[in-house]
Amino acid sequence: MSWSAITIKYLLFIFNLLFVVTGIILLSVGLTTKAYFSDYETFLDQQYFSAPNLLIAIGAIIFIIAFFGCCGAVKQNYCMIITFSTLLILIFVLEFAAGIAGYVLRSQTEQFLNTSMHTSLSKYNKSNNNEVAVIWDTMQKNLNCCGVQDYQDWIKAYDALPMSCCDIQNGLMSVAQCNNATETLHQNGCINNLDGYISGHALTIATIGLIFAFIQMMGILCSCYLSKQVKQNYEYM
Repeated sequence: MSWSAITIKYLLFIFNLLFVVTGIILLSVGLTTKAYFSDYETFLDQQYFSAPNLLIAIGAIIFIIAFFGCCGAVKQNYCMIITFSTLLILIFVLEFAAGIAGYVLRSQTEQFLNTSMHTSLSKYNKSNNNEVAVIWDTMQKNLNCCGVQDYQDWIKAYDALPMSCCDIQNGLMSVAQCNNATETLHQNGCINNLDGYISGHALTIATIGLIFAFIQMMGILCSCYLSKQVKQNYEYM
């Protein structure tokens, strides 16, 4: 085996160690993003969970693929290297798909949220939809917002505001109120804050997916070159 092939062999082994690190990162990003999206599941479609689920699956598969790569590089096993190269191509396609999906989700988030938030707002005061009330109240407290576009959405729907539209008022002994005259009323609507929140995580998925996809190209080229060298050695023996 030539010196270039030996160099490629050890580069491939080092790449596999980095490959495992990327798998851990993909798992972490996928799990974290899915957890963030789950907090606002009422407003999101299932497609928003497909991209993080794909990253989680890719991260798990990477550990299996890295085994073939390491063993193939160290033992110079042609079959293992070919298997590794094929699986790397699959991972490249999946990561590229996750990246594109992230950008698509990011571009359509505001319009989708506008529809889903208005729909769920109309269910806030229903006794059998307490989950909707909890999510709205939690969001309005955490994001310091009120309604979809602004507090007028609640006025139009119920002629009243939920208490979560206002911060806790100091100096009150028993009864607290939240209306358009309350000093602690959240003036901004929730859609801009939530859109930025969801779009930001979708952009993270897109960026991670595409960057790692192109990193895999280096591993594909190395493994293909090494497999070619190993095959030539077998032919000369």
